[in-house]
Amino acid sequence: MQADQSTQRAVTRLCIQCGLFLLQHGAESALVDELSTRLGLALGMDSVESAISSNAIVLTTIQNGQCLTSTRKNHDRGINMHVVTEVQHIVIMAEHKLLDIREVEKRFASIKPLRYPRWLVVLMVGLSCACFCKLNNGGWDGALVAFCASAVAMYVRQLLTQRQMHPQINFCLAAFVATTLSGLRLRLPVFAQTLTIAMAASVLLLVPGFPLINAVADMFKGHINTGLARWAIASMLTLATCIGVVMAMTLWGLRGWA
Repeated sequence: MQADQSTQRAVTRLCIQCGLFLLQHGAESALVDELSTRLGLALGMDSVESAISSNAIVLTTIQNGQCLTSTRKNHDRGINMHVVTEVQHIVIMAEHKLLDIREVEKRFASIKPLRYPRWLVVLMVGLSCACFCKLNNGGWDGALVAFCASAVAMYVRQLLTQRQMHPQINFCLAAFVATTLSGLRLRLPVFAQTLTIAMAASVLLLVPGFPLINAVADMFKGHINTGLARWAIASMLTLATCIGVVMAMTLWGLRGWA
């Protein structure tokens, strides 16, 4: 009996750790629920039940009529699909009996989020915003303006994130920097004929697309509370971005977007 309880306790800990990994790194609630349940069943539990919110996860395992419940607080660690993919691989291997409890625990302990070099992120963000500007008839001069402004704004955002700045303040300041750089550059004689779509393109890096997609997915799949919480967070980030843009346009007297 003690051995069974010890095993159930270990499996419960692994299941909630699985769900926490997914929730912390941007997975939708349905995937968190599904993978934590599949892992528990693969490791010998009769049933796994979980309750997911935006800032916590509660999970219960049932084996031979014995229930064991655990709760963990969720701390957002940023979107990282590498972690989500690694957890999925571990669950699939456990389902195929390629991993036991100890091996799953070792695999979880070895998971480390993959981080791209900062310069590469800055470069790719700048190129993506420049491409958007070019595709919307902004011209090569507008693409150049968007590239420079968005790249600098992304670098500022990275610095503020490193210093654990509040996300809303981070987005507001990054939007202010992007709008300021693009707007003031459009005042230069060489860019006098450049369309102001470059200003809009320079702040596209701040659009919270992934949280909004997850919010809609959660609400469609029955996780209403988590979906609404994610929608509220994404809306606050969008509002902060708008405030940063309006601040820059008001301060420098910039002309409006086309």
